[in-house]
Amino acid sequence: MKMIIKGRHMAVTDAIHDYAEEKIGRVSKIFDGDHVTTEVELFVEKNPSIEKSQVAEVTVWTKGPVIRAKEAAPDMYAAIDLVSEKLERQFRKYKGKMKNRHSSRAAVPPVAALPLIEEEETEPAIVKTKVLEVKPMTPEEAILQLELLGHDFFVFTSAETEAVSVLYRRNDGDYGLIEPSLG
Repeated sequence: MKMIIKGRHMAVTDAIHDYAEEKIGRVSKIFDGDHVTTEVELFVEKNPSIEKSQVAEVTVWTKGPVIRAKEAAPDMYAAIDLVSEKLERQFRKYKGKMKNRHSSRAAVPPVAALPLIEEEETEPAIVKTKVLEVKPMTPEEAILQLELLGHDFFVFTSAETEAVSVLYRRNDGDYGLIEPSLG
């Protein structure tokens, strides 16, 4: 397992680094320790009115899905605890769904991560560009990936039509699917 722990606009002390490595590493091993890359980003919100200003954000790349979790707390150790608990729930949920849905399949097809859109207080600008590899999958697999990433939409190639499609979460809790007109 490869783990990268970094601080955004803050220095990561050895104690925090070791604590994050222990807590997040234990959760990452649940999935498949040999084929996991984990990035832990720790930062402090600058706004003094935010009570839970210590933030831990974790992205885990596996052979199959990309799983992301973000939690905030008044203390960095508490934020790391919360994010590790959230990751563990997501891993267990994914493993349970894979057992139920794909009990006869040997492997889960890998999928790419969606870009994280960050908000700016100044005039909107493109601040981050990500290239994403869209893999063929069914809408059901796209729903699972959308849930694991915690995003509101997911871009994928439809295994049925071979066209790029967008799956999105509706306000009523259901999903919508946008497919291009091929005619």
